Amino acid sequence: MIERLGFGAAPIGNLYREVSDDDARAVLAEAWAAGVRSFDTAPHYGLGLSERRLGAFLRERPRDAYRLSTKAGRLIVPRTGRRAGTDEANGFAVPDDHVRLWDPSLAGIRRSLDDSLERLGVDRVDTLFLHDPDVHGLDEGLRLGLPALARLREAGLVDEIGIGVNSVAAAVRAVRAGDLDVVMIAGRYTLLEQPAAEELLPLCARRGVRVLAVAVFNSGLLASDNPTTAHYDYGAVPPELAARTERLREVCTRFGVALPAAALQYPLLHPAVDQVFVGTARADEMRANAAHLATTIPGELWTALREERLIPEPS
Repeated sequence: MIERLGFGAAPIGNLYREVSDDDARAVLAEAWAAGVRSFDTAPHYGLGLSERRLGAFLRERPRDAYRLSTKAGRLIVPRTGRRAGTDEANGFAVPDDHVRLWDPSLAGIRRSLDDSLERLGVDRVDTLFLHDPDVHGLDEGLRLGLPALARLREAGLVDEIGIGVNSVAAAVRAVRAGDLDVVMIAGRYTLLEQPAAEELLPLCARRGVRVLAVAVFNSGLLASDNPTTAHYDYGAVPPELAARTERLREVCTRFGVALPAAALQYPLLHPAVDQVFVGTARADEMRANAAHLATTIPGELWTALREERLIPEPS
C-alpha cells in the first residue's frame, strides 16, 4: 500500500475532455494495483459524474480497505433555465442538465453529504471538506459551513472534516476559525510555487491539522513535456511560469531525475504535509506517478534548486 499518495478524481469527471467509463475504470484499477488507498472526489467534478464513477469502482472493494473523501457546499440540482449544452464553461465535458447551488448551511451540507453518498453508493465517507468557500462567499462559508461540518462529525456521520481550497488566505482563516482535522490545499505548495509555506503549513503543524497537497503538478504543468500546451490552475500557462518550469526541468535533468518525480516528492519533504494527491484519467500516467513516487532523489538536487532560488530554504 502507498500511504502517502492519493488519487484525485476530478479527471474522471470529464475534466477538460470526455473520458469513457472504461478508461475511468482502468485508471482507478491502475491506482488500486499500485497500492493507492486514498481517494478524493467532489459533486463539482462533472456534476456528479466523478462520484458515480468512483463509487462504482470502490463498491467492489472492502470498505475498510480504503479512505474516501468528498466535498460539500455546492449542491447539484436539476437545471430549470435554458441550457448551453455542456458544462465546459466550468471545465467539465458533461451535459449541463444540472447546476451547482451554493448552500453552506447545516441543511445544505447535510443534503450534500446525503446526495454524495447516494451517487457514490456507499454508506459513509471518511472525510468531508467544505469546497471552495472563497469562490462563493468566504465569510458566509466559514460562518455557516464549518460549524455544519463539525455537527456532522459530532453526530458520527464523518470521521474528519476539513477545507479544500486553492487560496492560502482562505485556508488560514478556516484553520483559525474552525476545529478542522485536515486541509486540502491545491496548487499552492508545489515545486513551482510555495505560498503555503509562510503561514499555512506552520499553523497546521502547530494545531495538529493534516495537510494534503493536491494539484502538485499545477494542473499538469509540471508533468508536461511542453509548457506552452499545458494547463496552469485550469487555464493557460503564464510565460514567466513556463520559463520557471523549464529552469526546474534543467536542474532535474542535471541529476538524472524526471521533473514529475521531483514535483511529486517535493511537498512531502515538509513535515506538515501528510499526503500528496494526483489526478489523471490515463492508466499509463497513473503507473508513471507511482514510479515517480518510488524514484530515489539525491539530496543534492534539492540543494541545487535552493542555490538557484527555485525553492526556498527549509524553515
